[in-house]
Amino acid sequence: MSDYSEATVAPVEAYEPPYYVAVFTTVRTPHQSGYGETNARMEDLVKDVPGFLGMDHAQTPGGLGITVGYFRDADALAEWRSNAEHRTAQKRGRAEWYESYTLHVAKVERSHGFTRA
Repeated sequence: MSDYSEATVAPVEAYEPPYYVAVFTTVRTPHQSGYGETNARMEDLVKDVPGFLGMDHAQTPGGLGITVGYFRDADALAEWRSNAEHRTAQKRGRAEWYESYTLHVAKVERSHGFTRA
């Protein structure tokens, strides 16, 4: 039996720097009513932001979640940050879904990747 999922899994590709990342690390509350639908909507919505490059997600068995969003420039990141529907979801997250979270924004200066042939 394999430890790997049968679905194709791959990280977001390495882009030519500079670009920006937003690293959102969370611990969620037990109360998740509406979270899945809102999360799916945010994933669809961010794809419409000009300069959005992609997103990676990871979740530990202990409940730590990490989402990394990749953006071509600071303007793309600012557009996402100021999106009205995203801001509403952020408020609901603080009120209901997150026990704690951190957000780190960084400018990527070096990027490379590897794919086994």
